[in-house]
Amino acid sequence: MTRLRLGTRGSRLARAQTDWVAAKLRAHVPDVELELIPIETFGDVHHDVALTPELGQSFFTKEIESALLEGRIDVAVHSCKDLATVLPDGLRLSAIPEREDPRDVLVSRAGTLAELPSGARVGTSSPRRKGFLTAARPDLDVVDLRGNVPTRVRAVDEGRLDAAVLAAAGLRRLGMAERITEWLEPPVMTPAAAQGALAIQTRVGDEAANALVAPLDHAPSRAEVTAERACLRCLEAGCHAPLGALARISETTLRLDAALLAPEGLVRADAWGGADDAEALGAAVAETLLAQLGLASLRGASWAGPPPRGAAK
Repeated sequence: MTRLRLGTRGSRLARAQTDWVAAKLRAHVPDVELELIPIETFGDVHHDVALTPELGQSFFTKEIESALLEGRIDVAVHSCKDLATVLPDGLRLSAIPEREDPRDVLVSRAGTLAELPSGARVGTSSPRRKGFLTAARPDLDVVDLRGNVPTRVRAVDEGRLDAAVLAAAGLRRLGMAERITEWLEPPVMTPAAAQGALAIQTRVGDEAANALVAPLDHAPSRAEVTAERACLRCLEAGCHAPLGALARISETTLRLDAALLAPEGLVRADAWGGADDAEALGAAVAETLLAQLGLASLRGASWAGPPPRGAAK
């Protein structure tokens, strides 16, 4: 019997995601023995602290990746948007399963985004979401909100907030889709790169583990995520950059739309290409955004936060 140890964060959502991956693995390899190993990450420990650039990067993945590199787990399951665009040496992104809906949504007790009264308190700790909210409704009071999905929804239910912005994927995976008040469509709210996708990592050279997870890879989802992550990487933008990137594939055509909240205002870029050109498409959109800003990269832009791990110095 084949045995795999799956490393994951310990949150309810992370466990639900890993349970979903486990079910898919069992469907392909019925006799596989799976052990789910929860791993506490920096972001989980410091759940009441704003995750500012000064604290570093990879808040929700570093400890899991370390466990994988050290052989304490065989497979890591992440929310792909938490994963650095440059992986640690020795690790590979072996599968991107079929993606959930990548959009953001509003959970509200005071109506849609347009219906919220002036001064309404809307919760999110994402610089991207804060930027888009401010662009759409500068009269709102956008406040920090951290915690797992149920905790953030409860903040609205208990009246501490009038609304909160969350990823649709998390609510759907937790069976909480009925709490969605409004789907926030691009361009009002362009999702984070790789939002709604899962990332399955294995060690370079562990061909047995890689072969077991490889059937979970979904080619259209991989193309979309590859384009979005390439855009992020070519911008040298870290997880604090107020950037949205959304790729959509239709048959063999891939379209990438990106939007960046710079001090000069909102800048947008888009491009079309073949599904096999995802990397080049992401790079082209990044170049267009940078040209509009007159920058070579976002690396030296303090408003964009620290560059991603592995960015050229």
